[in-house]
Amino acid sequence: MSTAPTPTPPGGIAEPEGRECVQLEVERWRHGTLTRERDLVAQEMPIALVYHGVPHVVMLATPADLEDYAVGFTLSEGLVARPDEIRGVEVVRGDESAEVRITVAWERFSALLDRRRNLTGRSGCGLCGQETVEQAVREVKPVGPGARLSAAELHQAIAQLAGLQPINARTGSVHAAAWIAPGKGIQVVREDVGRHNALDKTIGALVRSGVDPSAGALLLTSRASFELVQKSAAVGVALFAAFSAPTAFAVRLAERAGMTLVAFAREHRHVVYAHPWRLETK
Repeated sequence: MSTAPTPTPPGGIAEPEGRECVQLEVERWRHGTLTRERDLVAQEMPIALVYHGVPHVVMLATPADLEDYAVGFTLSEGLVARPDEIRGVEVVRGDESAEVRITVAWERFSALLDRRRNLTGRSGCGLCGQETVEQAVREVKPVGPGARLSAAELHQAIAQLAGLQPINARTGSVHAAAWIAPGKGIQVVREDVGRHNALDKTIGALVRSGVDPSAGALLLTSRASFELVQKSAAVGVALFAAFSAPTAFAVRLAERAGMTLVAFAREHRHVVYAHPWRLETK
């Protein structure tokens, strides 16, 4: 995997594929007047992630950029340690669902099978499809020095992001995850009905283009929740910013991981909750 970002990874800003939206007939009421119109609604369907023929998890997601999603999820959930341990990804689409078939290095798959056998009969916690609290609330290694941004660069990206969300422009109901390269602005954006899915798709898009996610910062149009910080730290990202509030759980993980955590990142304002030194304000 490359250690430096390319100016614009192939397919960095995703264009709509035609699978992300559904057109519906609706009744719209405005100021006492009722009209019948057509409206676009974001698509959401079950996406099954299957490793070597063994089902792992089913997630509800926007059925676009699924190869990116599979690679990003596999890395951010710690199912492999390095991108080269992902050997293949195949997407099989149906009318109401999709299956993503993933192959990984055999030792990683063996460990995944052992973990599933050892967890038989335990109750589920529901965080990103994990089966136990121990799996879901896993610790991550401390991040490295990572990327630094100026406050001006961050706020330029915040202003730029709305124009790089074609699905949200049509439907108003999806999240986006953007990757910012220092000195170059937003390079990759992915959208999804789930904020964690959008993040995994962005991570996957970077890795599939040979770009190291740790060489830039992540910006999410959501709150800064624990699983987003966890996924970002798992791939070495050291500066994470979110449009909305953080949770205390997420702040504590960012502090332990050495990650710069920014929230309430909106026009002309932001709040830094952990390790502020990577965000230069002068």
